[in-house]
Order: sequence, then C-alpha cells, then structure tokens
Amino acid sequence: MLMLVSPAKSLDETTAVQTDLHTQCVLLDQAAELIEELKQIGPVEIGQLMHISDKLAELNYERFQDWQFPFPAGQAKQAAWLFKGDVYQGLDAYSLDEKGVEYIQAHLRILSGLYGLLKPCDDMLPYRLEMGTKFANAKGKDLYAFWGSRITELLNAELADLGSQTLVNLASNEYFKAVKKKELKARIITPIFKDWKNGQYKIISFYAKKARGLMARYAVDQQIENAEELKYFDVDGYHFEPELSSENDWVFTRKLED
Repeated sequence: MLMLVSPAKSLDETTAVQTDLHTQCVLLDQAAELIEELKQIGPVEIGQLMHISDKLAELNYERFQDWQFPFPAGQAKQAAWLFKGDVYQGLDAYSLDEKGVEYIQAHLRILSGLYGLLKPCDDMLPYRLEMGTKFANAKGKDLYAFWGSRITELLNAELADLGSQTLVNLASNEYFKAVKKKELKARIITPIFKDWKNGQYKIISFYAKKARGLMARYAVDQQIENAEELKYFDVDGYHFEPELSSENDWVFTRKLED
C-alpha cells in the first residue's frame, strides 16, 4: 500500500535530522517552472492571494525570489522533517530508526502545492503555497490546473514500483483534489477519524489531522504492507467502527473521558 498525506503550513527549519538519506523530488522541473511564475508577483499580491499577514507575505516573497536549484548548501531539508503541523506531530519522524525511515520512504508520499508530490526524504526549501491557492498560471486558473494529471501519473508509477493497487488517503480534501481519482489505478481507502462531542461523533479538524499522522506512524511501527491491517489501529483511544464504515471509507471513533 501507499499512504498519502498533506503538507503543513508550519515548518521546522532548525532541528537536526537523524538520517543521512537525501533524495530529489521527481517533479522538481515543474516546481522550478512554477517558481518562475511566482517570482513575478510582489509581497502585496502574495498577501492577498494567500490571505496572510504582511510579515508572512514578505517572508514568502523572499523565499520565492531566493529559490534556486541546486539548493544552496545548508538551506534544504528533508520534507517529513521540515513540515511541522498536526499530521507530522502524529508521525514524529524525528524518532524513527533506520528501518522506520526506509519504510516511510517506500510507503508514504506528501502532496505539495509547490513540489507536487514528495517522498519523505526529498530535500526541499522552505515555502508556503497551499494547493487550493487560486494562483493563475500558464496552465490555468489555479494550482489544480497547473499540476493537471502529473501527480496522478506519478502516483500510478509509484504504486507500480511498489507492486500495490491500494492507496490510503490520509490527506485533506483540499490536497486530495489534486489527484484525479478516475485516472488512478488503485483502490482508494479513506480513513475518517471522529471524536465524541455534544452527544455525537463528529470530525474535529485538529484531532483528525493528528490521527492521520498517528495512523501513518502505526503503519511504520507495525511494518504494514496490507491496508486491511490498518483496521487494527488503536492508538490514542481510536478504534475501527465497521458499522459506520463502507468498503472504502473506514471510520475510526474515539470517546474521550469528560
């Protein structure tokens, strides 16, 4: 199986990484093409486009202007260690041993607005560009148009290399929209995490994001090859609910103590 997650807005640029494994993003040429277009817009437009503060807009303007390949020495970092959001807290890549790093490199992929699709050990420069950003470019009105079928084609190639026909979607809706489901040569399994609140089970974004990372980490620790084994996921109080699930949408619930 191949697992798919979203990136994160928050980044960890300073903590040392425990692995010496460095790889290069397959879609780096496309990222460079996109960067050249992003370099043409100023801080004010970036702020309006991304709905971010003036300070963040200026930072990302500078990041776009400074982006170059080969990456400047000491400025790039492997993707799974650079991203710092809720999913990555659950994954906790910094505590992986060599066997764990090898597993995520084979079985985990990260969707990206700028880089398209990343392996965990792919080097990347810090950036912010959400997939849903309506950035008009040479290929269309937004980033979905820019990436077209490239991400899906690469996923199909990755699945073939892995000898698998199962994709476990642990990404957000915004990012998974970049995958053309009808063109994907795989069964798509989507775990859904729900917490008990106000008398019912519902998706709570913060908890759901972290749970996606926890499930990816569970797969690492159990060295899971068959997605069916994910139904035994029992981390942090979650458990599989067969009666609430369908063939490909698997619901996991948790009822925390009041």
